[in-house]
Amino acid sequence: MKKFAEFDEKGCYSFKKICVVTLPILLSMLMEHIIGMTDTAFLGRVSEVALGAAALGSVYFLAFFVLGTGFSFGAQILIARRNGEKAFGSIGEICYAGGFFLVILSLILVALIKFLSPVFMPYMIKSPEICKATIAYLDWRTYGLFFAFATAIFRAFYVGIARTAILSISSVAMVLANIFLNYGLIFGKYGLPEMGIAGAALASSISEAIALVCYVIYTLKCVDLKKYGFEKVAALLNPAILKSVFSVSFWMMLQPFLAVGVWFFFFLAVEHLGERSLAVINLARTLSALPFIIIHAFATSANSLVSNLIGEGKIPLVWRLINKLLLAAFLCVMPLLCFYAIFPELSLRLFTDNPDLIKASVNVTYVMCAASFIQITAFILFNAVSGTGAVKATVWIEFINLVIYTFFVWFIIYRSRPTPAVAWSVEIGYQAITAILSLLFLLYGQWQHKKL
Repeated sequence: MKKFAEFDEKGCYSFKKICVVTLPILLSMLMEHIIGMTDTAFLGRVSEVALGAAALGSVYFLAFFVLGTGFSFGAQILIARRNGEKAFGSIGEICYAGGFFLVILSLILVALIKFLSPVFMPYMIKSPEICKATIAYLDWRTYGLFFAFATAIFRAFYVGIARTAILSISSVAMVLANIFLNYGLIFGKYGLPEMGIAGAALASSISEAIALVCYVIYTLKCVDLKKYGFEKVAALLNPAILKSVFSVSFWMMLQPFLAVGVWFFFFLAVEHLGERSLAVINLARTLSALPFIIIHAFATSANSLVSNLIGEGKIPLVWRLINKLLLAAFLCVMPLLCFYAIFPELSLRLFTDNPDLIKASVNVTYVMCAASFIQITAFILFNAVSGTGAVKATVWIEFINLVIYTFFVWFIIYRSRPTPAVAWSVEIGYQAITAILSLLFLLYGQWQHKKL
């Protein structure tokens, strides 16, 4: 069988190469987000309190989860750069150092969230019922951090070397386990205890452990460990290597932590509008998950392929690659957004059977579509910036944007107490500012000779 062309006539990565790298990432992210969508689909049939609590608990958990994924993205940039430079032997050292740090970090965060969240949650959440349900959710969901962080370094390795098939395998196993366990643990089926919202959290944590097992088995069976330097176990505790990884990864941790922290502030603001508004916003968040993961998959590819391209010394072709990624992302996402906009009630019916809740969520669906349209450009350009290695620039872009975003959340939601559709409109501004600042940096920033 003839091997497909990885490069086009100018030496840039071809559309086929982009698809080969992006599709497994897409399937992996799709499977992971289906976990959240499954939680919403089941809990939407339990109560609006459970639905709202799952939204707050998920975003709160996500604020800590992105510390690990952010660190792994920094490791991924270094892995991709070494892969582009053909310095394969140093990749294992990066994985060992990054993995060791992530495991220790996960244990610390699990302890902090487990014991401190019940203390602070009552001060942040207005509704006693939602507060109690959120704490119950986090009580089991927190354990998933250990497995998620360990999995993150495996993902960084496979995305960094542009060998992404295992992402699909592990994610399918994870989501199938989650669907089975969600149904069993939420409603007490298959002889399992009826745990309600806590069951959804436990199901997600167990599913992440299953995904980790898949990565470990695949790596031991299918990867040339010697080629990538995995025999250098001493790198596990090598301060110099850990420092080099941390110098990039710290900024990649800080950026998403700030973003999700403000996202949690947004949900807290909506919670003060009432249980119905929070349930509506959670439906919009769940509906936005599918276009988001498609965009995120192409953005992750932009991060890895830009870094690989620079490592190969093909800096003049970076913009050609970005344009290809933007075109492919628009072609994939726009049909879905059009379907949401034309058939909002049909789309919402997948996640709730409450006709009043569906009717109340139609307008916010239109606003969500507009924000997602802008997000295509914003995410790909932003991840291209991080792929150049200019990770401090991504933090500054995020910081400037979040200051503006926080002001609008306070002014529009806390001060004006608007409808959920108007509340979601702050996302349009967030995505637009991200796109503009990222574009300006790529056009005028000094990233072409950034050394990692």
